[in-house]
Amino acid sequence: MEIRQLEYFVAVAEELHFGRAAERLHMTQPPLSQQIQRLENEIGVRLLSRTSRRVRLTPAGQAFLDAARKVLGELDEAILEARRAERGETGRLRVGFVGSATYGMLPLLVRTFREQYPGVKLYLQEMSTPQQEKALDREELDVGVVRPPLGDPSLYTAQIEEDSAMLAIPEEHALANRSSVHIDDLRGEPLVMLARKTWAGLFDSVVDLCLQRGFKPNIVQDATEFQTVIGLVAAGLGVAVVPGGAAAVPRRSVVFRPVTGPAPRFAMALAWRADDDSPLVHRFVTLAQRIKAQAPGV
Repeated sequence: MEIRQLEYFVAVAEELHFGRAAERLHMTQPPLSQQIQRLENEIGVRLLSRTSRRVRLTPAGQAFLDAARKVLGELDEAILEARRAERGETGRLRVGFVGSATYGMLPLLVRTFREQYPGVKLYLQEMSTPQQEKALDREELDVGVVRPPLGDPSLYTAQIEEDSAMLAIPEEHALANRSSVHIDDLRGEPLVMLARKTWAGLFDSVVDLCLQRGFKPNIVQDATEFQTVIGLVAAGLGVAVVPGGAAAVPRRSVVFRPVTGPAPRFAMALAWRADDDSPLVHRFVTLAQRIKAQAPGV
């Protein structure tokens, strides 16, 4: 059975006249009659009762008409859905993100994407950059919001933000009275660090900068989550170098001061598989780049 046979039958059933149906289908009457007869032979029942004066649906024909309309309607819907998916208007997008991304562009990016593409199911999962690299490689994520650099050459990246360094300080600490701090002020200070396995770029840049200034950083504690780092600062365990966006989320007993002089800067980027030609990934990346272009200083 062919789709066109269903279309032919529906036309005849609605017109109840082979001539008018043939005209509607832009074909001649003989081949239309032949196709209807082939359809009846394949099904094994009479769908139409024909006389020289009129055409009527048999009870089997009426039942088949309802089903044929449903099949053709579902086919049209499937075609429409396929075209919408090709345009990146439907489907699912699995997005990984580092926790610190919530301090910056990510909330705006997600909100805007959902507003512009309501037919897309967006799945978000907080993961470290190394975890996202592995998930992208295993095709468990479609796009990641990561902290470069990445070690996987099969991934494309596009920077969407760059943040300056801030120092998170217990409010009773002497450095809290300063309007800014210098990297040299970290000499001898107990440091709480985000674990290297979570964000190697931050960890290495802070350590390297301290060594360049002639001292070894006094790391007393590390943690795998930014909120934990800030919590340990609030508990008085030490100070912590964090991205500037972290200061946008107030925390009791913690103050934030900019790090001046030689100080690290922290990039945020999108990452996706180089061989992924998904229109959804393209739309997500393009929207992020558009928001970046509209945001001064990013």
